[in-house]
Parts: sequence; C-alpha cells; structure tokens
Amino acid sequence: MSPSLLRKVWTVIENTQTSVLLELSDRDLIKQLLSQLSIQQPLSQEESNLLDTYLHGRIPLIRDLANSSQPCM
Repeated sequence: MSPSLLRKVWTVIENTQTSVLLELSDRDLIKQLLSQLSIQQPLSQEESNLLDTYLHGRIPLIRDLANSSQPCM
C-alpha cells in the first residue's frame, strides 16, 4: 500500500464525523470509510482488500482517537 493512499485513509478518517466513527458497527464503519475513499480515488480489488484488513486492525485506534476528540461535557 502506497504512502499516499495511507495519507488519504487517515485524512478520510479525520474528516469523518465523530458520531459515525463511534456509532457504526466495525463492518459498517469499514464499508463507510472504503466508500468515502473510493469517491476520492478508484480502488482496485487488491487495494480494497488490503484497506479492509488494514482498517479492521485499526478500529480500536480509530475509535480511541474519535473518543479523545469529543468535547468534554
């Protein structure tokens, strides 16, 4: 996976609403992120599979970052 694609992945994650990152199931969140990525850049089947695996392994980190970015009440 190229560094530019990884940058795009994390940009999409950063630009996704916190509620989406926290409330969707793991599978639905991955689908949502892949969908947003494919709008920016067409993905080959191989890239989609690699990103699916990559995102699945980073779900706890993604949710932790989303939790930490929520304003304290």
